[in-house]
Amino acid sequence: MTEPSVHDMFRKVSIFADVDDATLERLANLATPIDYPKSTLVFEQNAPGDAMFIIFSGKVRVVLFGENGKDITLTFFKPGDFFGEMSLLDEQPRSANVITVEPSTLLVLKREDFLEHLKESPTTAINVITELSRRLRKADAVIGNLALLDVYGRVARLLMELAEKDGQEVDYGILIRKRPTQQDIASMVNSSRETVSRVLNEFQKRGLLLMDGKKVVLKPSFYSNDL
Repeated sequence: MTEPSVHDMFRKVSIFADVDDATLERLANLATPIDYPKSTLVFEQNAPGDAMFIIFSGKVRVVLFGENGKDITLTFFKPGDFFGEMSLLDEQPRSANVITVEPSTLLVLKREDFLEHLKESPTTAINVITELSRRLRKADAVIGNLALLDVYGRVARLLMELAEKDGQEVDYGILIRKRPTQQDIASMVNSSRETVSRVLNEFQKRGLLLMDGKKVVLKPSFYSNDL
């Protein structure tokens, strides 16, 4: 299978979906590919932001560290996703830490190049606003879930979001090929790995899902069960 080019990857990025090929090629030429080993800090919270990032390969997580050493994972980004744009728009420090989950190649687009493109492309600017609004709504939902749902509800909601985003329909339910680790799930739902393990095992005992390594299948009863 042929690896996608930088131009092809830019085409997959939602905010650049409507850009013409010539402009897209120019943006691709301006981006600098940088390789990051697994568990590398791409940037830290409160650091100045002078570039945005597009994931060419690999995976990163966005995380906040508490004073007690506990971390909360806000989200994960995979190939075709972008991050780091907020600091370019409001000239404020980074709002969170970003760490590679696996070896990753990131395409780095400097602030001046990104802002120059926004001035020339109102469509991209609108797409950025749309994406920021979507992420804000998701953040509101996460805050509401943490405040209103117990840990069973929070884990169930997270699994359903993963199924909606990356799931594949199979004969016996919705397959999530690469679910986050139990520790990652725990940090996303503000719980412990042991509690998440107990919740997942309970869901499996009830016949609501099937687990096989990193694969998990949400059965139809998962969506109708009173968790």
